[in-house]
This record gives sequence, C-alpha cells and structure tokens, in this order.
Amino acid sequence: MQSAPVNRRQILAFLSLLGVSESSLRAQDATKIDPKSYRVAFENDKVRVLEFRARPGTGICGVGRHSHPEHLTIVLTDAKARVTLENGKQLIAENKAGDIFWSPAETHSVENDGKADVHTYIVEIKETKSKSA
Repeated sequence: MQSAPVNRRQILAFLSLLGVSESSLRAQDATKIDPKSYRVAFENDKVRVLEFRARPGTGICGVGRHSHPEHLTIVLTDAKARVTLENGKQLIAENKAGDIFWSPAETHSVENDGKADVHTYIVEIKETKSKSA
C-alpha cells in the first residue's frame, strides 16, 4: 500500500515526542519543562514511561521546539496534530486510540490541532553503558 509509508512518517513525527538532537536530549526533561502535562508512570535503569495529556490548541509532547530520545508511543485517544519537523516542514498527523509506534531520537514541535484532549504513554529508552570485561 503506497500511502502506508507516508502515514507511518506522519505518525512517527506526531508524538515522536520530543524529537531529539541527541546533544540536547540530556538538557531537556519533559517532566521538568511541562509538569502539568507529564508524569513519570514508571522508571527503571532501562526505560522511563511518561504519561502525557494535552488540551486542544496546546503543545503535544512538549513546549515549543523540543527533543526526545528514541521511544515507543502508545496512543490512548484519537488525536490530530500539526507537526513542525526540525527542517521546518509542517504536516498534519492523525492517530487513532490504540496506535503504537516507534520513533527515533528527533527534534520537533507538535500542537494538538484537534477538538479533544490527547492522552498517550511514551516509553523512552535509556542509553545503556556496555560493561567492560
């Protein structure tokens, strides 16, 4: 299906929450930048799970332009978002409740362009240091 890659790209951009340039990743913590929208639902040495909510017209997954480490997104509500990628390109992305997708580290800005609240879980992958033998 030819439209699937485009839709997947839109989904990845949408809620690819915090799109990261890896150097800026460590400087940005969504729970500190936007504590009203984020909460840590679970954390261990391998992953951090963030619960996120956004009202219509507000930023999704962060405030303004922001970054994310690689992550898995679990969409809990239908969502429509205006995404501005790091290169300035804009697109509209739509997700259905139950969508699950993987996103590389990236930087972007995302706004809730729908008429309802957006609710997601974001599973951030932590960098692991290899053990020396």
